[in-house]
Amino acid sequence: MTARTEAGDVVSDLVMRTFRLNGQFLAAAERIARGVGLTAAWWQVLGAVLEKPLTVADIARSMGLSRQAVQRIADLLADRGLAEYLPNPAHRRAKLVRPTEKGWDAIRGLAPDQHAWANQVTESFKVDELRQALDVIERLIEATS
Repeated sequence: MTARTEAGDVVSDLVMRTFRLNGQFLAAAERIARGVGLTAAWWQVLGAVLEKPLTVADIARSMGLSRQAVQRIADLLADRGLAEYLPNPAHRRAKLVRPTEKGWDAIRGLAPDQHAWANQVTESFKVDELRQALDVIERLIEATS
C-alpha cells in the first residue's frame, strides 16, 4: 500500500471541506434562486448558457454534471418558458439551449440578492486572497480532469 504524502493529506482535507462548502453554496443558491421562482440547479443550467447557447452535453461537461440531469433540467426550463432549444448548425440532433427573455428576467431578478450575499460573505477577505483561492481551485480542476 502506498503511503499518502503530506500534500495528499492536505488535498484529502481540502476535498472534505470542499464537499461542505459546496453544500453551503448550494443552500445559499437555493435561497437566492427561490425568490425569482428558480432552483439552484435551474440557475446553474441557465448560467451556463448566458454567454452563448450550448448543447446539453456541453453544459454537462462544463458543470461536471450528467448529461441526463442537465437534459431533465433543460426540458423543465423550456417547459416553463425560461429557456428554449435552437437548431445547431454543427449537429442535427444536439440542439442548443439558450435563455428566453423570461429566463434573462429571472437571472436579472436574482442579481441583487446574489450580490448582497457575495459581498457579505467576502467582507473578511482580501481580494488577493480570493483570487489566490480561485487560482488553486482552477489548477486542481485541471489536475483532476
